[in-house]
Amino acid sequence: MIRLLTTADILVFAACLLLLLASAIRSGKERGSASGYFMAGRTLPWWSVAGSIYGTNVSLSQIIGMLGIGYSIGFAQSHYELLAIPAILMLANLFAPVYRRGGFFTLSQYLGERYDDRARLLYTVAILAVIVILLVGGLYIGSRQLGLLFRDTPLQPSYLAGILFIAAVSCTLTLFGGMGAVVAAENIITVLMVVAVVTVGCCTLAQPAIGGFAGLMELDASARGLHKMRLYLPSDHPDLPWTGVFSGLLVLHGFFWTTNQFEVQRVLAARTDRDAQLGAIAAGFLKLSIPFFSIAAGVAAAYLFRDVYGMVDVKPDDAFIMLLSKVVPGGYGLMGLILAGFTGAVFSSIYSMLNSASTIASVDLYRRYVRPDADDRSMVWVGKASIAFLSMLAVILAWTSFDPASGGNFFLTLSRNTSYLKPGIVSAFLLGVLWKRTHPASAAPAILAAPVMGLALEWGYAGWLAPDPFWRGLFGQELNFMHRVFVVFILCLMLQVLITMFAEEREKAGDVMTIEADWGRVGSTAACHALLLLILAVWSIHARTLALPAAVLTFLCMNGSGVPRDAVRGWGSLLAAITAWALYFFA
Repeated sequence: MIRLLTTADILVFAACLLLLLASAIRSGKERGSASGYFMAGRTLPWWSVAGSIYGTNVSLSQIIGMLGIGYSIGFAQSHYELLAIPAILMLANLFAPVYRRGGFFTLSQYLGERYDDRARLLYTVAILAVIVILLVGGLYIGSRQLGLLFRDTPLQPSYLAGILFIAAVSCTLTLFGGMGAVVAAENIITVLMVVAVVTVGCCTLAQPAIGGFAGLMELDASARGLHKMRLYLPSDHPDLPWTGVFSGLLVLHGFFWTTNQFEVQRVLAARTDRDAQLGAIAAGFLKLSIPFFSIAAGVAAAYLFRDVYGMVDVKPDDAFIMLLSKVVPGGYGLMGLILAGFTGAVFSSIYSMLNSASTIASVDLYRRYVRPDADDRSMVWVGKASIAFLSMLAVILAWTSFDPASGGNFFLTLSRNTSYLKPGIVSAFLLGVLWKRTHPASAAPAILAAPVMGLALEWGYAGWLAPDPFWRGLFGQELNFMHRVFVVFILCLMLQVLITMFAEEREKAGDVMTIEADWGRVGSTAACHALLLLILAVWSIHARTLALPAAVLTFLCMNGSGVPRDAVRGWGSLLAAITAWALYFFA
């Protein structure tokens, strides 16, 4: 239970929420055109793109989930943040220039231009399904956490009341303000969330029983340690096997950061290509706050709960709230600031998804199939109607589908539930952007086949391979969803290549739809890491010894020289170098 808020906490909390509301209302004015309502007039500067991307990505369910999995499983959960960096760099350097060159509102439009109408429609249906699933999950975890935040106070909502409150606020903001209001709110929420995450992390690590980050590392490695501060878990681990992390998780990151409408739409709305690229890279730096403060705090919480507070059987999704009430000092307004960040995080990803869903409904369904000559006014009206409909649908599903008293790692559950649709989509976009020869008829079969192949693969593994001790010892009793995603992704790539090879020859995609990758920088970076891994295998030294060399070599290979040639390449290379350091240091 959260301790009683002081006057300073209440004042800080109220001031933050008023600032958030005022900024959203001001930025949501005069958005009558379709471009203004759905894309904020394509005027977002790089810092606004960064804040909006982070606010869309890091919702309360992710903050809660990341710390909860850090508490229950360990630092290995950081792969969800660290391995997002390669996908973010791909977005900045490969995908964003292509998408923006075409002037698209939605990624469905890109698939329609690059492939055919079938691919466009399938993506539209798939991404709307993903959005509905994530909306339902966001309402569930948001209402649950609001109940915990305000437990035993007059403001404590019931599960249904919490769902209705979150949906009403998110729907109202998106309905009347459009993307301009959404982005303005997300930028403020991003600042509040980063401050909240860093504050809770610092307060946790500063506890005498922990002794800072270095103390946590020593405690974890000691005889009484839980050995959670390591990135790599066995290949048969049920949740985060290292083999799945470096295969299927990379594919899932590829989906989220390069082919996901409600993330990429922020890049499409940037005022210039440079703002789009720098905004994506800056969001990557912001994401590094999660592993080093939120997930590490979750690992520290496991020790505090066990050794200091004598608390047992704390549910992973409740660990954050329990920790908050123990480690944050009162009387300084910190609790009010943190609660403001968390309250904003309840809404951020929800109204972002509503905004993107309304864009898809208006552009890819209404104007494409119902009224091709639709004017801006009717498109905005349809967008608003779709927001109201999706909000009501998500409320009903969240109320009837989830038990607010349930346990488990909800973040991993969401990842599993949405992963069947993603390999085919990533295959279509990746080959579409990088390979001009990819046949226009190849995307739709890959997108359609992916969930079928995923289900068949799970059935086949359970029936044929799992009974064999070799395969069971290698990949576990059940096939982890990351392994399944990677195999299906490879099969989708093969399917598209086969269709391209044997189908009737057609005109290649133009330069507008594809891009030439800088394979020299990619190849040299891969070669350097292959050499470092060979050194580790031959001399059996600890990977931490090579963390700094790995970072330096990554920067030099990605940048092409020791001196940054431009801001996008320089900052992107630095982001890649920090990621490489972490992957070696915490091995």
